[in-house]
Amino acid sequence: MSLKPIHTLAGLAALALLGACSTTATPGSEPRGAAAHSGCKAEAVPGMLGKPATAERVERAREQTGARSVRVLAPGDAVTLDYDSQRLNIEIDEAELIQRISCG
Repeated sequence: MSLKPIHTLAGLAALALLGACSTTATPGSEPRGAAAHSGCKAEAVPGMLGKPATAERVERAREQTGARSVRVLAPGDAVTLDYDSQRLNIEIDEAELIQRISCG
C-alpha cells in the first residue's frame, strides 16, 4: 500500500484549513467600526498635567482625546507592551497626580 495518496490528501486538507484562516482585508483597509474611532489624541488634554487623577477626570480625558479605553499607570505597575492606538495612558505619581498623558 502506497502512502503517497494519504500524504497528498493530508497536504490538501492542511491547505484548505490555512485558506479558511486567511483574511480578505487589503492593506490600508480599516476594520469595521474603525471610522467611528479615528484614534487617540493625547494633545487634546494638556491642562490635566499635575492635577489629581480622579475617576471623573480620567473619564473626561478619555472622552476629550477620542480614546476607546484608558489605563492609569502608577509607579511600579506592571504594564503590557502591546500598542493600542485607541488607548489613552495616564501616568500618575505617588500622590496620584497626572504626570504624563500618551496614547498607545
